[in-house]
Amino acid sequence: MRIALIDPSLFTWPYDQELANALAAGGHDVRLIGKMLPPDDPQSRDPILQQHFYPRMATPAWSRVPAPAFRVAKGLSHITSMARLVRLLSEWAPDVIHFQWLPLPIVDGLFLPALRRIAPLVLTVHDTMPFNGAPGPSLQMMGALRMFRAFDRLIVHTQQGRDRVSLHVGSSEHIARIPHGLLHDQASTASSTTARTGPNGEMTFLLFGKIRPYKGVDVLIRALGRLSPSARAKCRVRIIGKPYMDTEPLLRLVQEMKVADLIDFQFRFVSDDELTRTLDDASVLIFPYREIEASGVLMAAVAHGRPVIASRLGLFGEMIVDGEQGLLVPPGDAPALADALERIIDDPALLPRLAAGMDELRTSIPHWADIAGRTVTIYETARHDWRRHRRVSTTLDGGERRSPLTRQP
Repeated sequence: MRIALIDPSLFTWPYDQELANALAAGGHDVRLIGKMLPPDDPQSRDPILQQHFYPRMATPAWSRVPAPAFRVAKGLSHITSMARLVRLLSEWAPDVIHFQWLPLPIVDGLFLPALRRIAPLVLTVHDTMPFNGAPGPSLQMMGALRMFRAFDRLIVHTQQGRDRVSLHVGSSEHIARIPHGLLHDQASTASSTTARTGPNGEMTFLLFGKIRPYKGVDVLIRALGRLSPSARAKCRVRIIGKPYMDTEPLLRLVQEMKVADLIDFQFRFVSDDELTRTLDDASVLIFPYREIEASGVLMAAVAHGRPVIASRLGLFGEMIVDGEQGLLVPPGDAPALADALERIIDDPALLPRLAAGMDELRTSIPHWADIAGRTVTIYETARHDWRRHRRVSTTLDGGERRSPLTRQP
């Protein structure tokens, strides 16, 4: 089967790469189509990646362009890239076109009908609430939920996702739930059942990933301000990731809560090699998110056997059992988060027990080969229905086309 995987901005590169390689290992012809990358980016050397979107915007000069102008230029480049994508796939004639993201739905929707004439369309809905409710350009948000109806099949990772998407498309018939696989699994060098603590029981709590409002960094800072003196003495927090928001309010909050001595901020991009070391050195990964569907960082934490403290929602609430692989708290609840931090710091036996539970969970996660197999089954059913609908559509008066996710009478 010829499979086009589309992730214009490579928002979920680790996921894309694992899925693409597993599909290719299964004998399929796979093209992962994403953005142009700088020549020194290690990802640019991956043979499965076809660099297509945003040509000429990977040069260092673009990093110095003011954000508003950059967004306008990227939006215009997205339009031309989508037009070229239609021509590219028309020539290649894939059997299925699988989008991971629609970065600009109001624009993407203009090209989806042309793409669907080439092959059935599949979308993995990584965020059932667009951009996890984070504030963003209104143009980027427009039409995000309406676009679900343009696809022949939708893939989600959680029951929460299935329920939410069903509300938008009116049925769960064409929605498949496929688990999220482990990430950075082979890279872990740590013994997963070894709890990482300092000589006096100090613990390193890690919040890793892109810094966005929904990640709840402010919730964590407020929770740290509520810790007892004894807990503070054993608590160190690392917050590492490239910011996609104004960080000044966070830094002011740190001073207000008097927790500057507890937090190591590193607002920067982290390579895969450094990520491995960072995860291995952490005692606990922390996810005080306000909103989430699935989390690649969580799957990396599972792969490294690291216990978590997380908000009870999305994949966290469905995968983690409170007290077995981690501790769960209500989203946005700083006092509850502080209590969870105190609990894991004060009980020496809890961390090793949670690490052992995470190790057991790790063995239960489907392998990428299995995930790829389930995904191919979705492709096959989508292609079967797509062919049938094309036959039906040719008999409709005026060449009318029905929405892929609309029930046929």
